[in-house]
Amino acid sequence: MSYSVGQVAGFAGVTVRTLHHYDEIGLLVPSERSHAGHRRYGDEDLDRLQQILFYRELGFPLDEVAALLDDPETDPRAHLRRQHELLTVRIEKLQKMAAAVEHAMEARTMGINLTPEEKFEVFGDKDPEEHAEEAERRWGGTEAYAESQRRAARYTKDDWKRMQAEVASWGERYDALMEAGEPATGERAMDMAEEHRQHIGQWFYDCSYEMHKGLGEMYMSDERFKEFYDSMRPGLAEHLRDAITANAARHEA
Repeated sequence: MSYSVGQVAGFAGVTVRTLHHYDEIGLLVPSERSHAGHRRYGDEDLDRLQQILFYRELGFPLDEVAALLDDPETDPRAHLRRQHELLTVRIEKLQKMAAAVEHAMEARTMGINLTPEEKFEVFGDKDPEEHAEEAERRWGGTEAYAESQRRAARYTKDDWKRMQAEVASWGERYDALMEAGEPATGERAMDMAEEHRQHIGQWFYDCSYEMHKGLGEMYMSDERFKEFYDSMRPGLAEHLRDAITANAARHEA
C-alpha cells in the first residue's frame, strides 16, 4: 500500500510543500515513484515522518533530526523511548507554566502585584526573549491567558470599579454566610463558590471546574491570596477552597 503526497499531507497535517522540502534535503525520500514520476509513500515512510514530526515538535532542527534518525546504532524503539522522555519533561514544564499563567491572572483580578522573580521564575535561568519565536511556537496558544488579555485591554476605569464592587459585595455576603455557620459543603456556600467561578468567567476567561479547584488550592498555598480572602473574614480562604471543591464535585456528579 502506498500513498500520494497529497494523502500523506492530509494524514500528517503538514503541507505538500513541507513534504517536497523533506524530499529535497534527503530527510524523507519517498520509497516509490509512480510511472509518471509522482512521489508515493509506503508504511515505513509514514513511520519515519512520524518520528520527524515528533522531533520537530520538540524543537529539534532538521539537521539534528536527520542525524538522529540515520544513526545506524539506534533502533525505532529507542527513538520512541527518547521521545517519550522528552515529551514527559515538556508536559511537566507546560503544566508549571499553565499554573503560573493562572496565578498571574488571578493576581491581576485581586489587585495583587507579583514580584519580578515570581513573574519569571517559570523560565528558570532562560531569557524568554532570547528564543522568543520558539517560546511563541510552543506556549503562545494558552487560550485562557489570551482571552484574559483581550478582555482586560478593553476595560475602562468604570469597568474596573464595577468589578471591584462586585468582589466587595460577594465578600460581604460570604462573610455573612460564615457568620451564620453555613458549612463549606452546604448549598449556600457551594452557590457562592459557583458565583465566584462565574465572576471569573464573566470578566476574564472561561474558568472550568478543574481550573477553579486549582485556584482554590492556590488561595491556601499563596500567603498573599490567603491574606486577601482572610481580610474579608478570618478563615474565609480555607472555607472558600472547600466550597469550591464541593461545588465542582456537585457539578461533576
